[in-house]
Amino acid sequence: MTALLRYQAALLARSQRWLAPVILYAVSLGVGVQSGQPVLDSLAYAAAVLLPVAAWLVRICAGSEPPAARACTAAAAGPARAHLAALLTAFLAAVALGVTAVLVVTAVSDAASTNARLSVPRLPAGAAGLLAMLVSALLGTAVGALTSRPLLRSAGKAVPAMLLGALLLLVTTGSPAKSVLTDLTTGSRDGSVPVPWGAVLAALAVAVAAFWSACALSSRRG
Repeated sequence: MTALLRYQAALLARSQRWLAPVILYAVSLGVGVQSGQPVLDSLAYAAAVLLPVAAWLVRICAGSEPPAARACTAAAAGPARAHLAALLTAFLAAVALGVTAVLVVTAVSDAASTNARLSVPRLPAGAAGLLAMLVSALLGTAVGALTSRPLLRSAGKAVPAMLLGALLLLVTTGSPAKSVLTDLTTGSRDGSVPVPWGAVLAALAVAVAAFWSACALSSRRG
């Protein structure tokens, strides 16, 4: 699996298709996160934007190989393992983006509550932000896995489905993403730092199920 991950990472880096989602994420943070804003509110915004970006990275990794190269990789390693490597590469790229965002946002934001009356410890806030980014990366890659090949091959159907899935995860009550964002914004109002382990475990379960479904279908069609 290590060799497959290196191969997929090299494909992603050389294709330069990662530039579009990364630039979009950076611009979104530049617009939505300003110096001096409450740290937990800013981290919630950064985590929310990461979710569709993670889904986009999955679409890039899942379709980065030409058909002939994809067939060779599937023949050598098995279709399921080859597809899993692409999904994991996208997930790791999303995590790297999230960690970078947490470091920047935590550094420039104000370590205070929404009304600026209560102090919010910067280090625990950054840790909560990392967990929120992990939730977004897991759910984003899950959406990407379910809206990319081999489940959906047509971009005309896959892209709207991906965007709709990301939006629903962010706004639907009971979604781990909505839960963790609500915890961060509520904590910002109260001056308390949440520890959203429940959302992390739920997001992990969703991601595992999505990855298994995509890889199983890839194996059947491979």
